[in-house]
Formats: sequence, structure tokens, C-alpha cells
Amino acid sequence: MQSQQQWMVMGIICASLVQILMAVESFPIADRITSLPGQPQFNFQQFSGYVTVDEKQQRSLFYYFVEAQTQPASKPLVLRLNGTWPGCSSIGAGAFVEHGPFRPNGDSGNLVKKEYSWNREANILYLESPAEVGFSYSANASFYTNVNDTITAQDNLIFLQNWLAKFPEYQDNDFFITGESYAGHYVPQLAQLIIQSGLKFNLKGITIGNPLLELGTDFNSGDLVCNSSEMFREAIRGIISPDCAFVNIQVSKELTDFIDPYNVIGDVCILNGQPQMGFLYQPFRSRFQTLSSLHSESNPPTQQQSNEKEDVCAIENTIKYLNRKDVQKALHAQVVGFDHKHNSGRPEFYGDQDSVIPFFGTRTLINGLAKELGLNTTKSYRAWFEGKQVGGWTQVYSKTQLSFASIRGASHTAPATQPERSLVLFKAFLAGLPLPIA
Repeated sequence: MQSQQQWMVMGIICASLVQILMAVESFPIADRITSLPGQPQFNFQQFSGYVTVDEKQQRSLFYYFVEAQTQPASKPLVLRLNGTWPGCSSIGAGAFVEHGPFRPNGDSGNLVKKEYSWNREANILYLESPAEVGFSYSANASFYTNVNDTITAQDNLIFLQNWLAKFPEYQDNDFFITGESYAGHYVPQLAQLIIQSGLKFNLKGITIGNPLLELGTDFNSGDLVCNSSEMFREAIRGIISPDCAFVNIQVSKELTDFIDPYNVIGDVCILNGQPQMGFLYQPFRSRFQTLSSLHSESNPPTQQQSNEKEDVCAIENTIKYLNRKDVQKALHAQVVGFDHKHNSGRPEFYGDQDSVIPFFGTRTLINGLAKELGLNTTKSYRAWFEGKQVGGWTQVYSKTQLSFASIRGASHTAPATQPERSLVLFKAFLAGLPLPIA
């Protein structure tokens, strides 16, 4: 009898241990990344793979998920959507170029750690959306010609529901949505759909960097950059016209290919003597193309050096890395007939050296939105600080319901050029706190 009781006790203990292990190991093992090629040591889990959003059309979206470096169970869950019309790789641009934990080293082909990765503060879920962006795909090719913002928002919502079924541990975590560029459409539309759906999401806020909000206002603000930035004038090869009134024509005449319109004071990547603006930027860059006659007259340097904070060839290095077969295998990615390079509260934040979607336009639109919503300014336009240096400028409406912030010295992809200042802003956003004062 005593022996039977001992076996019963042992059975209960074993059953309890199995339940504990099942609770701990509920993440999808098939999606776990053991290690990416050339990856340094790390202390957090990574996952990537596909989530089906339309079984009938065989449409699946690809994700890359990095847990927070410490205490992931209690840290927020942040969805990242990149833009660059109509879609840009959130893994290529968002993770490896901007604020993920690693970036490819062009010389060795290995990955190096980023000191100011956003997974220091949160669990980051990078989503390649809509289908055909990055490694996401649709078996029905007609989808690519019919997709629009409404379909994209619906697919993104279905993705979140199905992804959380894979990762139920994050169902109750504070949830935020971030993005940049054309995600000025994706992010608020998804947030609105979540609220309207009544589904259980612990949505706390959204933030968008250098967002395309309203085409006319945003694109017509480029001439203000030409007229207001002395640094921009000094970067130009030639003489700037008095007013830049017709920015689409003037910038093409006055800029060489060796000035990046997304970062007018930054260096550019030089490969084989030619500037590389990156496949991730091509959709917007067409209005800044240099005339062939001026291009032939240029006598540029054959090499430019990057500084310690910015890898000017990050996009090119990332494209090369993600097109490697061993990398795609480690990511559990399928290449369906195209290269990765082909698809590459509500605060709005801005890199102030972006001439394509300048902060002047967004600040105008945010002021208009505040008036429309009846939100009064609670913190007037002021400088904010990163350490002892000015990090940028900010204005807050109605406590922290709506805010605007610029990041001094940052480009269109702000975390790539000002990583430390971007992390300060990201941390304040998650905590719902004002940006620091000196």
C-alpha cells in the first residue's frame, strides 16, 4: 500500500513538472532561431517564420521576433511596420539597418551587436507586410495588383491574432505599434481596426517616424528644407537657387548622386566608385534623380569613410546578407520567385535631416490634428536632451495623448543615424513620460 502511495506521489510530481515545462516551452519550437550565420553570442531568444492570413489564397506573412534582453515576460510587445511605399522589409530596414540587435558587417559578412538595440526595452516583432514585401508571399499573384491599405490592415490584424495564438504568453503584455515612412498609413489604420474589432489587445499607443501622412503637405515641404538648412547648402555641389520653389525639378538639378536626400548631411555608400542609395529607398527617390548631363560632369571622390555611429553601407550589406542561402535557411524563409532586395498615445517623431518627408510637413499636420481633436498644447515646443546635448525638439498636446518630436541630426531612418537619441525617445514613449530636460 505504501509503495502504491509513493508511486502516486511520484506520478503527481512528474505530471506537475510536465505541466510546468509545457508552460515554459509553449513557444513554437519550429520557429526558434538557434543562431544566425556569423552571429555573436546573445542572451535572448529569437524566432522567425510564417503566419497564414488567408488559407484559401495561400497568403502568408513573414515575421522576425526578438525577445527583450532582460525580463521579456514583463516587457511590452512592440509591432514594427516599415513603409517606403507600398512596403519595405521590416527585417531588412527595421531590424538589421535600424534598431534590431545585430547588423551585418560588410568586411567579414558576420553580424555585430548594436549597442542601442530597441530590444533592450521591449520585445520587438518585425512584420513584413503586405505580402510580397521581404519574405512574405501570396500564392495568388493577382493579390499583388489588387492590394491596398484596407486589405493590408485586415491582413495585419489576422496576423496578430494568429501570431498570439503561437505566443500566448504575450497576450496580456502592454502592446505598442511603431513604424516609419508609409507606415504613417499602416500604423494608424491597424490601430483603428484593432479598436473597432473589440478583440483583446492591450493596445497602449502608436508611434511613427518620419511618416507619410498626407501626400500634398508632406511632399510639398521639401522646399522648406532647401531654404532653411545652411548645412544642406554646404552639402550641395553647385549653387542652390534662391527659393527651391519647384523642389522636384530644382533638387534634381542641384544635387549630385553623392547627396542622400534622406540624410542631407550624411555620407553615402560608395561601391565601385558609384553612390548607392539603396533598394529600400528607390520608390521615393525617383523625384530626386540627378540629370544625366550633370552626373557626367561630376568628379566625385572614389571612397568615403563612415563614422563610428553609422554604417553608410548598412542597406547594401543587409541586402547581401539576407540573400545568402544559409541565412534564409536559418530564418526559416522561403524565397517565392523574387529577391529580398526587390521588396524591401500617438507620438510622431522625426529625423530632422530628411528632405523627402521633412518634419515641417508633419508638424503642420500634427498641429491641425490637435485642433481637430480639440487637444490643447500642454508642453510648448522645447528642446529635449540626450545626456548634456540637445537630442531634438518636442511639443505635447493634452498630457501625452498626442506629441511631436524631432531627433537632431537624424535621417529618414532615424535609429540608423542617431541610435542613442532614438532609444531615449523610444524608452520615454513606452513609459508614457515626457522627453528629458537638461
